[in-house]
Amino acid sequence: MTPEHLTAYYDRLYGYAVRHTFTEEEAADLTQEILYTVLKQLPTLKNEDAAQGWMWGIAANVTRAFRRRMGKQRAMFVYDMPDTLSYEDEYPVEDEELYASLRGCVAGLSRRYRDIVILHYYDGLSTKEIADRLDIPEGTVTWRLSEARRKLKGELENMEITALKPKCMRLDIYGTGDYSDTGKPFPHIYISDALSQNILIACYDEALSVEALSKHCGVPAYYIEDSIANLLRRQALTEQGNGKYRTDFLIWDDRYDIYCETHAEEALMPVMEPMLDALDTIAEEAMTLDFYRAGKPKEALYGLFSVLAFSRLSMTRSHLPYPEFCEKYDGCRWCYIGNMESGAHHRVGIGEQKCCNQGSRGNYSHTVYAIGNGYTWREMMIDYEVNVCEDLLTRGDTDDGYSAAEAVRRGYIDRMENGTFFVKTPAFTLSQKAAFDQIADRHLHPLAEAYRHCLDAFLTGYRALFPSHLAEDTDRMCASMYVGMITVILAYGMKSGRITPPPQDTVCDVLIQFK
Repeated sequence: MTPEHLTAYYDRLYGYAVRHTFTEEEAADLTQEILYTVLKQLPTLKNEDAAQGWMWGIAANVTRAFRRRMGKQRAMFVYDMPDTLSYEDEYPVEDEELYASLRGCVAGLSRRYRDIVILHYYDGLSTKEIADRLDIPEGTVTWRLSEARRKLKGELENMEITALKPKCMRLDIYGTGDYSDTGKPFPHIYISDALSQNILIACYDEALSVEALSKHCGVPAYYIEDSIANLLRRQALTEQGNGKYRTDFLIWDDRYDIYCETHAEEALMPVMEPMLDALDTIAEEAMTLDFYRAGKPKEALYGLFSVLAFSRLSMTRSHLPYPEFCEKYDGCRWCYIGNMESGAHHRVGIGEQKCCNQGSRGNYSHTVYAIGNGYTWREMMIDYEVNVCEDLLTRGDTDDGYSAAEAVRRGYIDRMENGTFFVKTPAFTLSQKAAFDQIADRHLHPLAEAYRHCLDAFLTGYRALFPSHLAEDTDRMCASMYVGMITVILAYGMKSGRITPPPQDTVCDVLIQFK
């Protein structure tokens, strides 16, 4: 393997990184770290035939270190439907019978070896972390791990983290909570180890007992029991009362995407042209408002106008229930959400991150929308960055140089050649947003009833895809479709030539004054 050969693996490494991180930015950073480490250690590769396994082993180690560094806290947030990132299978497809057999062999190891194998391959712990956990020397851990590999005839060493072939999903939360200054990680961090994920995946479509999960995962029952205790404590799992357990949150997979691809556009066809006419008029009239455009043309703002208009329509005319979130163990109100989509299909919906900026000196919130259709994504600002943007918009400078520098680094502000700052996000004052809402009401309210009938027909089949025990999650996802279907209208408009696609790297985000 040469440095030139590594370029052929970039897409697969990036797909791997997406599945093990939480944002596109993190995925790109992790990919670069893996490539850098592989290049640095390339002289140590002795056997070219084992190059792929060697590379994925390095990727696993770099990822563990990267994830331990994760957890940079954000300000007060509101998540609607988290955005979906496509990914590719990072490893070649193998014979599942081999992995089932191997899992059985692991379960048959004596405890001194089995404990270390499980902690290393399922929990992703390093030899030092295992030594600390078991209170034994690190050298002993290394030797026992080597012996376990030998007993399994080298399979673990050759296949590295794919040996037990655990399934993987991307975890997130949606709802509300303040994790800015509390020092607490986001809750999904506590259930992101591989064993927990595989228990949650297995219990999603059916309730399973400890014994069934032990057989399914190839892990002794007491490991399953420990993981279940944590999942119950973290409110990710519920006990059914008969010794069986069920995942207590929604996990996206391709079944939802396929339904949307098959039925969404067809369901909206009776109102598609009138809706596009209305959005065109809204965009034209919105451009006459004296709001801060961040130098963006109408083509770049069209998606933002559309989302804001449909959000307004949802607030004033939606008939769909959106159950309140129950308070969780950490005092915040949220729900987990998982993602196992292959990326081969498009899910209808809008991802949203919002910094509400509550408790801050500022008067603006910042919202980022993931709407696809040519628009890119970036994370929301934290409250200090929002306040710096407000300073620049209202008085032309700021006293918070550190936050301004961070906003520049993250791409929300540009520093001009003359030293001045330029805010790259559109902004509405209270009066400007009220004027926009009036425009949206005037053109969309006459279509609300027809839109409702189309949406209800679509949601009849969509609702049936969700597990029956997740009724509140189902209601929230269906309610989110009221605004989420705008992605179908935008896609149809671009496909038919009615809408001009946005310029490359356009972000759909906005600053809105709330007090």
